[in-house]
Amino acid sequence: MVIALKQRDYLVIPIILNKLENIFVLFNFGVTIIIYNHIMKISLQRSLFLILFAIIVNTQNSTAFYKSTTKNISTIQLASLFQDHMVLQRDMKIPVWGKGIPGTKITVNFAGTTKNTLVSTNGKWLLKLPAFKASLVPRTMIISSSSDTNTLEITDILVGEVWICSGQSNMQFSTNSVPEIKKLIPSATNIRSFKVQNTVAFEPQDNCGGTWVDGHPDSAVAFSFAYFLEEAIDIPIGIIQTSWGSSSLEAWMPRDMTSTVPHFKMMMDEFDADTISQNKINNILNGPKPWSRTDDVFLRRQSNILYNAMMHPLIPYACRGLVWYQGERNTQSMFGMLKEPWFSRNSGMLKYGTTLKEWILKYRSSWNQKEMDFLIVMLPGYGSILKESTEQNPKNPNAYSWAWMRESQLKALELPNTSVANTIDLGDVKNIHPKDKLPVGQRLALLAQHNVLKMKVTASGPTFKKVKTKNNSITVFFKNVKKLKTTDGKPPREFWLADDSKNWVPAKATIKGKTVILSSSKLIHPKYVRYAFTGKPNVNLVNEANLPTYPFRTDNFKP
Repeated sequence: MVIALKQRDYLVIPIILNKLENIFVLFNFGVTIIIYNHIMKISLQRSLFLILFAIIVNTQNSTAFYKSTTKNISTIQLASLFQDHMVLQRDMKIPVWGKGIPGTKITVNFAGTTKNTLVSTNGKWLLKLPAFKASLVPRTMIISSSSDTNTLEITDILVGEVWICSGQSNMQFSTNSVPEIKKLIPSATNIRSFKVQNTVAFEPQDNCGGTWVDGHPDSAVAFSFAYFLEEAIDIPIGIIQTSWGSSSLEAWMPRDMTSTVPHFKMMMDEFDADTISQNKINNILNGPKPWSRTDDVFLRRQSNILYNAMMHPLIPYACRGLVWYQGERNTQSMFGMLKEPWFSRNSGMLKYGTTLKEWILKYRSSWNQKEMDFLIVMLPGYGSILKESTEQNPKNPNAYSWAWMRESQLKALELPNTSVANTIDLGDVKNIHPKDKLPVGQRLALLAQHNVLKMKVTASGPTFKKVKTKNNSITVFFKNVKKLKTTDGKPPREFWLADDSKNWVPAKATIKGKTVILSSSKLIHPKYVRYAFTGKPNVNLVNEANLPTYPFRTDNFKP
């Protein structure tokens, strides 16, 4: 325990000593004073007198003494998200936390409710307010401490739905860059946002940079999601945006996931041994700002250290769930852990699904919220094919395209309280940053309404149910549909058939009720189906709500 003493610190001696718990700490405290006073050329007798004086006064009313001498200094620190204009999650207990002087009592008053707790020996405190109903009435939270007479006040607090929106560049994509979404700004109401400052840290941080604003987030997807959700439920929406372009899933993973994800353990072992990169990161963080683009990209492509600085400080803020628009960085390989370039050492497309599920479970555990909802944005159409693919035709379902990543993303649905926004009809064959973000926000809002808030809306398109093979045709049955149709009145496209030869041929498709009948003159006995299983499929099959059919395959062929 090392204390840099100033004049007023001698007045704090009683309350500090009141919290000392063993002889070693007391000894250490005394030695510190002696060393300090020796440097200041104060006699040993004077040092011993100060220590004795502190112990004597400590037997009296030390807390009151401390209060009377530090009237203008607050001993309370709040976690970063507790600021004016914040939004609290409705219908859920509200953790409030921060730091203070060990042993002192913290009191929080909000909406007619008062809760108390003691600051632990590590200087941290946390209490939980009861659940509140949604409210558009601005209210004030008052936080006080027994260690001083000052109080902290957080004003203009609303209660509603809170969502964390995270991911990489397509989550960062600016609201002003999408004209259709920019037009929504004047009519947006009851939306507030907190944007986490982009930075990294070697260890999990308690605090982050950012400010709550009474306005929309600067993320086209996050804003349109909030806009349509607020329009549907008419209560405040709070968006916490924490995203950074080029970041992999592993960038947002806590270090202790090394115990459940083998390739992540390998990545972190390599990172720990890479002193050159660690020194470079330190030099960037301690160097001039703003960072150069090269340094910025270097930081955001690291593993774990984004989580430490940009996600960990948010835990355990009460929220409904997390919207996750990420995956592009992990599409650089099929099997993962490429040797070069260094930033391609990640899950790859095939391991992404398993890793994503472990990541969701870890976040739920960290938030102590087993039912925390996750809305995953499926990667949209894009024409890129990996160089190692033996099939380089982007229209062939055997090619190493983003189709494999979408299949991995859909594995999240194997966990409860998860949804995947289907974007198979969106995207740009040549642009990894497509501008058609409005439908993404709309579909996310529908999923939140139906799957999370249990509202009676049609939230997703048709999904694969089963197949029946008869003679030379296959009939595909779908769920989540009252009426199958196509957007252009033409036969369904992007269905493929194969037998055990694994040679895929385009299928002739016909809608019959809630089914699609497939056949091909090139196959006598088709056995397997793939739908929309290319990088940028030209799809047209939708349900009665004009929501697109989810991609699927019935085979288990290895790529």
